[in-house]
Amino acid sequence: MSLDLRLALLLVAVLALVSAGITFAASRTIFPAAADETPTGTPTPTATQSLIPSPTPTSSRVPSVTPRPPIRYTVVEGDTCGGIAFFFDVTIRSMIEINNLGTECLLSVGTEILVPQPTATVTPEPTNTLAPAEATEAACPKDNYTVVANDSLFAIAQNYNVSMQSIKDFNGLIADTVFEGQRLVIPLCERLTIGGATPTPTRPPPYPAPNLLLPRDGEPFTLANETVSLQWAAVGALLEGEFYRVTVADVTEQMIGSGSKLLVDYVSDTKYIIPTEFRSSGTVPHVFRWWIEPVRLSGTSASGEPRYSSAGARSVRRVFTWSGSAEAPTASP
Repeated sequence: MSLDLRLALLLVAVLALVSAGITFAASRTIFPAAADETPTGTPTPTATQSLIPSPTPTSSRVPSVTPRPPIRYTVVEGDTCGGIAFFFDVTIRSMIEINNLGTECLLSVGTEILVPQPTATVTPEPTNTLAPAEATEAACPKDNYTVVANDSLFAIAQNYNVSMQSIKDFNGLIADTVFEGQRLVIPLCERLTIGGATPTPTRPPPYPAPNLLLPRDGEPFTLANETVSLQWAAVGALLEGEFYRVTVADVTEQMIGSGSKLLVDYVSDTKYIIPTEFRSSGTVPHVFRWWIEPVRLSGTSASGEPRYSSAGARSVRRVFTWSGSAEAPTASP
């Protein structure tokens, strides 16, 4: 009986050991991370993305522009500041400043002057918006005008109802003088208002060149002819303040060097009789050249003389001869 008791106790001990081993194995299977909870070594920091953008490097380098040297030009007969500036595409003001000329910009034949060359400008990068000054200029309606013979800044300003100062400021002019062929930009946004309304310039279209009728080209006249009458066809119904400018030049007087003999008169008729005192008194025939041009009264000069501007094309030029001899012209066979 005692032997059986010892065997029973041994069996119980074996069973307890087996049960403990099974329990340990099961706990390792269900909770595998429990044994590795203790950190070992030094933790590695993780990079965090910044929400503040890094500044992008920009180039502050501005391309430099080397100004071109001025052109040396010798003034010839008939040159004007306006003509030279128009030919070289520069402003009259730049010529006056570089040569220390007066506001009238008077030139002497044979004098060497400097003509500034336009400085090349760096094209700016395109932007979506304009600067305030550029936006104001872009919003201003404009009209391009080319100065014709006998034009004046006063007449142009009066015709467009824009002040002379506005035209000068907009075109960079420093004097009231304009030149034939000069191109002007008229700022219509600065037209003067009358009674709250902005008038529109009513410049009529230029008239065509008058068609000359009499005398025939090259026709001779002597004392046997009582009068020398110039006649031409009308260009249309002239408006108030519009006339025909009659110009007659004694070509012979100019050729022999005794002086310039020129007759300029204004009429509203299509006929003009050469004054007796303008004819030559000698027996040697004189050649006269004449032409007609429509003009418009544009104001008065400082001395009160009327001033005219061109209102159309100039006619062709014809000639006739005059002799103080009483001998009648010889008829052609």
